[in-house]
Amino acid sequence: MKIAIFNAREYDKRYFDRYNRNYPHELLYVDTHLDESTLVLATDADAICVFVNDPVPAPLLKRMSRQGVRMLALRSAGFNHVDVAAANELGILVANVPGYSPYAVAEHAVGLILALIRRLVRAQARVREGNFSLEGLMGYDLHGKTVGVVGTGKIGSVFARIMHGFGCNLLGNDPVQSEDCRALGMRYVSFESLCRHSDIISLHCPLLPETRHLIDEQAVAEMRDRVCLINTSRGGVIDTSAIIRGLKSGKIGYLGLDVYEEEENLFFEDHSDSVISDDTFARLLTFNNVMVTGHQAYFTHEAITNIARSTLENVTEFEKTGSCANQLISS
Repeated sequence: MKIAIFNAREYDKRYFDRYNRNYPHELLYVDTHLDESTLVLATDADAICVFVNDPVPAPLLKRMSRQGVRMLALRSAGFNHVDVAAANELGILVANVPGYSPYAVAEHAVGLILALIRRLVRAQARVREGNFSLEGLMGYDLHGKTVGVVGTGKIGSVFARIMHGFGCNLLGNDPVQSEDCRALGMRYVSFESLCRHSDIISLHCPLLPETRHLIDEQAVAEMRDRVCLINTSRGGVIDTSAIIRGLKSGKIGYLGLDVYEEEENLFFEDHSDSVISDDTFARLLTFNNVMVTGHQAYFTHEAITNIARSTLENVTEFEKTGSCANQLISS
């Protein structure tokens, strides 16, 4: 099959080329984002491959269908950027890459926690300037702290296992309870109770209508003073304006973000020679107790390997059988 891979970075090309040696697919790399004006670059493509920062709404899917596209291959686990229901109606199969590396994202969340509560970035900057004073660098032990895990699927479960290793007490919130997490001693509680009793809250839930702005003004008010809040799931789970107010009031003591609600036109691009026009994001960067990474949590050799391999396997399975084990069906 001919696969048009949009917004393809050099690392995407290296890994897809490496694993496509096992398949007969024709890969067309398109450096730009997918939208109605760039779809023409995928003429004659049987499948289109996109990442999380390329929205695929119903009007674009209709044009894809008219152009003869039969499959939308996502090189991500998340799919909230795609109108899956519209794709199903149009007969375009949508497949994702679930669980490409839960360790990558979970470990990144732990890295954010350690960097924040031990003030590692500030400490490194001081040492580079020859300043070895410890004033303002006081941290706290993870051992004995209560960690709230919102979403205990594959990533949340790996994260919980790591925090259990630090000697933390675990609280969980998820409609489906994980036996692995329960075996670690995790207690499942209501979201409100998790907010009230957690020293650290880490978000690992998908972005659904019921989780959009899950962290809002009310949730922040319920949290412990000086809470450490981590989000490596989806930006829309957090109401950024409410978080900024929580930072200003001191309610939120530490904030680690790998995702941002309006990241679509910001992340994965080099803006170092321009002014960031997003005032809300710029405001976040002014706080010295905030750490932001640009959707980097998934970015490991193992994860990119699994993404490339699984994406090609999805397309191959569809080509051979007309279906795919990882296809998405709108509920």
